[in-house]
Amino acid sequence: MIGLNDGGGTPADAPPPPSRVRELAAAIFADGGFLCSALDLEHRPQQEAMARAVAAAMHGDKALLCEAGTGVGKSLAYLLPGIVLATDHQRQLVVSTHTISLQEQVESKDLALCRRLFATVPELGPYARFKSTLLVGKSNYLCTTRLALALRGQESLFSSPEQTELVRLAEWARTSRDGLRHELSPPPVPEVWDLVNADSAACSRKHCDGTCFYQRARSRLRDAQVIIVNHSLLFALLAIGGAPTADGSKGILFPNDFVVLDEAHTVAEVATDHFGLGVSSFGFERLLRSLFHPDKNRGLLAKLGKPEEKLLVSDALEASAQFFGFLNDQVLVQQPRMRVRAEGICEPWLEKPLTQLLGGLDRIATRMEDGPARDELVDHHGRVKTYQSGIRQFLNLANEDHVYWLERSGRRGQIVTLRSAPLDVAPYLRERLFRRDTAVVLTSATLAIGGSMEPFQQRTGSEEAVTCIEESPFDYERHMRVYVATDVSPPNAQDARLDLQGLVDYLDFCLRRVPGGSLVLFTSHRDLRAAGEALQPALARDKRPLFLQGTDGSRSELAQRLRDAGNGVLFGTDSFWTGVDIPGPALSQVIITRLPFEMPTEPVAEARSDRVRNQGGNPFNEITLPDALVKFRQGVGRLIRSKTDRGVVTVLDSRIVVKPYGREFLGILPNRGFQRLTRENRDETFRPFP
Repeated sequence: MIGLNDGGGTPADAPPPPSRVRELAAAIFADGGFLCSALDLEHRPQQEAMARAVAAAMHGDKALLCEAGTGVGKSLAYLLPGIVLATDHQRQLVVSTHTISLQEQVESKDLALCRRLFATVPELGPYARFKSTLLVGKSNYLCTTRLALALRGQESLFSSPEQTELVRLAEWARTSRDGLRHELSPPPVPEVWDLVNADSAACSRKHCDGTCFYQRARSRLRDAQVIIVNHSLLFALLAIGGAPTADGSKGILFPNDFVVLDEAHTVAEVATDHFGLGVSSFGFERLLRSLFHPDKNRGLLAKLGKPEEKLLVSDALEASAQFFGFLNDQVLVQQPRMRVRAEGICEPWLEKPLTQLLGGLDRIATRMEDGPARDELVDHHGRVKTYQSGIRQFLNLANEDHVYWLERSGRRGQIVTLRSAPLDVAPYLRERLFRRDTAVVLTSATLAIGGSMEPFQQRTGSEEAVTCIEESPFDYERHMRVYVATDVSPPNAQDARLDLQGLVDYLDFCLRRVPGGSLVLFTSHRDLRAAGEALQPALARDKRPLFLQGTDGSRSELAQRLRDAGNGVLFGTDSFWTGVDIPGPALSQVIITRLPFEMPTEPVAEARSDRVRNQGGNPFNEITLPDALVKFRQGVGRLIRSKTDRGVVTVLDSRIVVKPYGREFLGILPNRGFQRLTRENRDETFRPFP
């Protein structure tokens, strides 16, 4: 992980200099203010209200939850006050997003607009020279010190093809600007990259000079007022401790920083993924083989270890094959995922071999001189110990407030992963995020349910936060039409084939009637594939490209292809319900095939439902329905992304009009005036925009 002790900023116990953040936020966002006069942007009352609330929270180091509808302009509403305060107080603003597209927008578009405003208005001139940088995990950077070590020991570390890959990396390093893995095409071989990336104690200021890509990135972090990160890395860092607090300093990642989490509706889900265990048989065995590969006689111990010490790695590999093989062949034989409810699911076959291996690594380290090679070995020792601790915790079900489960994955289903997650993530977020004596702003277009933030606050531990809701300024009544098909058989109908036929029939009708691009949202990969197979011939005849999630590229690639096509059709599941931003005619229709209820069969969802039920509650009302309402709002929100956008939302799930809970879904539609469709009336009723 990236070092967290290098953040700059004013010490927490030093009195901060005065800041004009509240005064300048009012001057920037007011009607006729600097945004209007200097950049000729229209005044948005909702944006002004949000910016004032953000400035107050940042100035007072308080927590704020702000729901800001599409079109409010929330990025500027938190960036401009944040940059002012960061500059005035010599602190760092950390901005975290969930999607790559928003991260790119903040980095390349929004921050450029901030610089332009500051440079244009003399009163704001002192803020024009702010610096920003992107924070990515250490394992994404090439370390030149580790690269040099690997080149010197390549014959003992790598086979011939891997040595060729190492040479390719060395040649790339000579011309690379940032040394980031994603810059290299084709991507590096994982086994080689593991031994040259910066995620090691060997990569440090003690051993690395100014040529190390990661150390240069760390210098940029120390100098930056704005640091951009994604939620996954943010919570991975928080899970291992975040900013140091032993000296009484405050901060989330860096001493005395303050944080904005955009797309905050995903916070609880992402945090749940990171505040638990994840022990993979693939990763563990790769770590052991990087120490010593018995079949190839390669690895760190090929030169450093005595025969009996190399044998310790072989013994650990055999025990790993026995341990994970038993779980795969005996426990997961019937299903790819299984919740573990009691201790003793497997014998601790790895405990003794790993203890012996750790002792052997200690002995080797004592024979070595201080330097990067010894630090490399010590780092591997720490990783082995972390795996041992994780496996021990899993077998003992160490945390009573966690749910434990096993997963089988990989092309041949041979990768076994031990997983755990907290049943309630709120205490973790309360401790690591909201009680660090610094400003924390969470914002999204969908935080509230029925106008109340309380469910979100309870789930995220943010009960003490100030809240505000700013409605979208868009004219949904004129620019959005909503239709509900009332004669499609609902899910779980007895004749599943007839249901699919009805779904495909309506999809064919809606897609033919709307000339622009369409996003079709599914809750099932099976339904997506079946509908895609049924509709492909008709769409091909109409010369409309069809893009299927899971088949035709990554999420960002598919979104870009839909933008470029103009009349394309994209079938997506879970990740496409949120974060997709395609303004204009390229997205003229959103079709929701099913209300997005999650089935409580996943281990975390099942365990949380069990807990609510045992406490006398109703899991559907307390978990399933609220989650579905937020996801539904996000899905509908994909349609209107700019002031001039127009389009159609069609819901192909009759439960929205026949079930009592359907009123809650209808109540959160931006345009409440929906129309009912049947096969008899749809030709006359369904009217897309010209």
